[in-house]
Amino acid sequence: MPTEVENKTIVINGDAILPGQNKLVQINIARLPTGTLIDIPVHVFNGKKAGPTILVQAGLHGDEINGVETLRRLLQDNQFKIKKGAVIVVPILNVFGFIHFSRDVPDGKDVNRSFPGSRTGSLASRIAYHYTNEILPQIDFGIDLHTGGGLRHNFPQIRYTLEDQQSKDLALLFNAPFHFSSRLIGGSFRKAAFKMGKPIIVYEAGESMRFDEQSIEIGIRGVKNILIGLEMLSGKAPKKASIQFDSTRWIRASRAGMFIPKVKNGSPILKGQILGAITDTYAKKSKKIKAPFDGFVFCINNQAVVNQGDALFHIGK
Repeated sequence: MPTEVENKTIVINGDAILPGQNKLVQINIARLPTGTLIDIPVHVFNGKKAGPTILVQAGLHGDEINGVETLRRLLQDNQFKIKKGAVIVVPILNVFGFIHFSRDVPDGKDVNRSFPGSRTGSLASRIAYHYTNEILPQIDFGIDLHTGGGLRHNFPQIRYTLEDQQSKDLALLFNAPFHFSSRLIGGSFRKAAFKMGKPIIVYEAGESMRFDEQSIEIGIRGVKNILIGLEMLSGKAPKKASIQFDSTRWIRASRAGMFIPKVKNGSPILKGQILGAITDTYAKKSKKIKAPFDGFVFCINNQAVVNQGDALFHIGK
C-alpha cells in the first residue's frame, strides 16, 4: 500500500505546530497605555495527513460578537477532530475593538480597511501587517465571520468573490440560506487575500453587540460543512441547497420618521408587497415601502427612527 503523505509543519510567530499537533499560539501586536501587552490568540489544529489549510476567523470588527461565539463553541466541541490538513481558528482578530465594544481600534481606524498594513503604521495597520505576514502565507483559503453593522440585522448569508471560482465553490459547500457575489473593497482582508491567491468567503449573520442563536448555529454548521466536504472532518453533507442571488438592492428611506417593518428577515417577497412603513410621530403622514421585485429580504434595519436616505431593507433576487 502507498505511504500516506504527512501534513506540513505550520510556523506562526516562531512557534512550530507539527503534524498531528494542536496548539494555541500568540501573535504579539502592541501594548495598552497601561503597559498590558495585547496579542491575537491563534488556535492551530494540524492533522497528521496532508491536506489544505483553512483559516476560520471572527472579530475583525470588535463589536461583531456572533462570530466570536460561533468559534468559541466550535473550539469546545469534542467532535472537532481534524483528519487531514489543518485548521487555523482566530476567534478575535481585533482584540482592541473587542475590549472597547467598538468596530474599530482606539485610533478610530478600521482594521478591515488597513490591509496589507505596515509594520510602522497606525495600530490598525500594524494589526493588518502582522496578520498578513504571519497567517495569510500559511493558508489555502479562509472563512471570515461578520455581522451587520449598527442595528442592521443580516439573515445568514455567504458572500464570495465573483472573479474567484474557488470562493464560489466554498460558498456552496458552506450552504448558508443565501449566497451571492460581492465586490472587493480596497484595504479589506478579503482583497489582500485575493491578491495573494487565497480564496476567502464572508459569512454575514446577525447584528453587532447582540447574540443571535440561529446565526451562530448556521455558522457552526457551515464551517463543518466545508470541512466535511473537503474530507477534513467526519460527518454528513447537508441536503437542502443554498439560494443564490443574481443581484441585490438596498431599499432606502424616502423621508425621515419612525420606521415600522412589516416582514420578517429571510422571508420571500413579491413585487408590490408592502415591506414596511415610515410614519411621523403625529399620525398625520405615513409612507408605505413596497418591494420593487420578487425576491427575498436578507437584511433589516432595526433602527426605530430613521433619516432620509437610511438603508432599511437589503433584498435579493
